[in-house]
Amino acid sequence: MKIVFIIDQVYKHGGIERVLSVKANYLAQNTNHEIHIVTHEQQGMASCYDFDQAITFTDLGINYDRLKSYFHPKNLLKVPKHILKISSFLKKTNPEVVVVCSHTTDTYFMPFVVKRIPKIKEFHYSKFIELSIRKQPTNRFKKYFLKFADYVESKYDKLVRLNKEEANYYKTNNVAIIPNPLTFFPNSISNVGAKVVITAGRIAPVKGYDILIDIWAMVAEKFPDWQLHIYGEGNAPAIQTLKDQILKLNLTESVILKGITNTIQDKMLNSSIFVMSSHNECFPLVLLEAKACGLPIVSFDCPHGPANIINANDGRLVPLYDTTAFANQMIELMGNQELRKQLGEQARNNVVKFKTAHIMETWEALFYELAETKAS
Repeated sequence: MKIVFIIDQVYKHGGIERVLSVKANYLAQNTNHEIHIVTHEQQGMASCYDFDQAITFTDLGINYDRLKSYFHPKNLLKVPKHILKISSFLKKTNPEVVVVCSHTTDTYFMPFVVKRIPKIKEFHYSKFIELSIRKQPTNRFKKYFLKFADYVESKYDKLVRLNKEEANYYKTNNVAIIPNPLTFFPNSISNVGAKVVITAGRIAPVKGYDILIDIWAMVAEKFPDWQLHIYGEGNAPAIQTLKDQILKLNLTESVILKGITNTIQDKMLNSSIFVMSSHNECFPLVLLEAKACGLPIVSFDCPHGPANIINANDGRLVPLYDTTAFANQMIELMGNQELRKQLGEQARNNVVKFKTAHIMETWEALFYELAETKAS
């Protein structure tokens, strides 16, 4: 079977790119499938994650202006070229199934390109962010755009969501639930003895790092010898805002913006607690990775991801925006290594069900189902 994955690029670090590398590598190394990855703005850059040599890469060279909206006239003018190039590629390659990974311009035209080929759209963000707009639309453009998006999504053969709560946002019957697979499962786990709390993700408002730093100000009073390490990249203004907050709260010795890393597994194995302060999540891959490393987790119970991953046996879910409760849970864990060890070991046991082979069995079943349905 030929399988085509479509994504904007694979040179930037991110959850979508990391998950794609895991899925594509598994298929290339453990099946007889022929795997293609098509990008439209790789710009000659090297992939940030390792991909098996058997995978064929094709870049369409559309190169949208990422500093502008995909619906800015400058970018819209590139859409016809994009459609022609991807249509030509699919006709020539003739895959049995196409998977659209990232949420960019091609999301809105792929169901209508070479219709005989089954199309899957996978979502890595929460539809929760659209809820208020849908209930009380104040912007006419957004109101009609969401109706357009609903129509497009109904034309995909399958929409893949990461958790069952997200499926409730769709009125169509073409939704499948497939969680993210584990990206790694180290041979050993953290001894949870280091005085380091870790978090990781892009530096963006949705991650709530400003809230986390305020929480840390409460925690640091009781544990001045501990550090909070924040891994991730973002735009300069967002990073500077956090730096200013850290300076204002006199936390420069204990809150460290570590930037991006290619060795997050090692960083987790040398930490003792993982924390997540996001406003919303879909199915945060980083929580699976933390559990695989034997780290107990403290997270806001935000819509809709963490509750699908964390339970009372391996972490702590805190009511959204209850910063005092969040700080108290951190303080309890920081003061009790035995409890950290107990929760971390259970976290490791509980995450096994997300191993790549298990998740990919579900993906393969979906591929065959769609290919057979279209062929009949």
